Amino acid sequence: MLKILVTGATGNVGQEVLRLLQSHDCNVCAAVRNPNSAKHLLGSNIQTIPFDFTNPDTFDYAFFQVNKLFLVRPPALANIRKQIAPALNAAKLAGVEHIVFLSILGAERNPFVPHSQIERYINQLGIKATFLRCSFFMQNLNTTHREDIKVRGELLLPAGNGKTSFIDVRDIAAVAVRTLLEDEHQGRAYSLTGAEALTYYEVADIFTSILGKPIRYNPSLLKFIRQMRLSGLPIDFILVMLVIYTTARLGLAGNITSDTEQLLNRSPLTIRQYVKDYRQFWL
Repeated sequence: MLKILVTGATGNVGQEVLRLLQSHDCNVCAAVRNPNSAKHLLGSNIQTIPFDFTNPDTFDYAFFQVNKLFLVRPPALANIRKQIAPALNAAKLAGVEHIVFLSILGAERNPFVPHSQIERYINQLGIKATFLRCSFFMQNLNTTHREDIKVRGELLLPAGNGKTSFIDVRDIAAVAVRTLLEDEHQGRAYSLTGAEALTYYEVADIFTSILGKPIRYNPSLLKFIRQMRLSGLPIDFILVMLVIYTTARLGLAGNITSDTEQLLNRSPLTIRQYVKDYRQFWL
């Protein structure tokens, strides 16, 4: 039976990938740093395996008899050669045949983001791969930016007037599952976006309309950095976020592709639908 290992298993995309894979005929395992605490989040029906990118002692057991790997870069890990490459080396030695990597939109054109470095390293290793180059996750708004929206009524991020082709992680996960189960996607890269590109002013208006309380967009760079540091986020993570938001500010994040719709055979979920479905997070 096909064995699939899912990293980033407790994150938004990873949890949804695990949920969807449960209905398919495969052996799916969640790679997590702490299996005991992960069980409370993922449920007892998900097999958990101890795994830590920064602990080589976890590699052999985690990759044992794994055919396919769903790879998610932990946000706090930005030194790819030191913190990600050793695990990829171990995956190759263990015989992993195919990696589906959760990348970001435009990674092939931006060598400074960690995702681009990971793509290049996977190619150098010669493992068959599928790169899912995703636009900005809608669900970042109910995780990283939740408190700003809920408590301060503020959408705080330095994206200027640029438009973003937001995508719902539920759509990303559905694509990921298809590319994991179908070999025809090996060697391919997909640019995954929603079907509309919006400014954060427009997003704030949607929040205001659906939540019934005023939400305003604040594009202040300095306030964003200060707030993220107060939230306890590591500086490497904040710098990656700044690079991503800079692409939006420069008008480079609004590209809309047809890949999501073609792979799912339906229209992508809209941000209005997302806010409706997740509205309890901000009330």
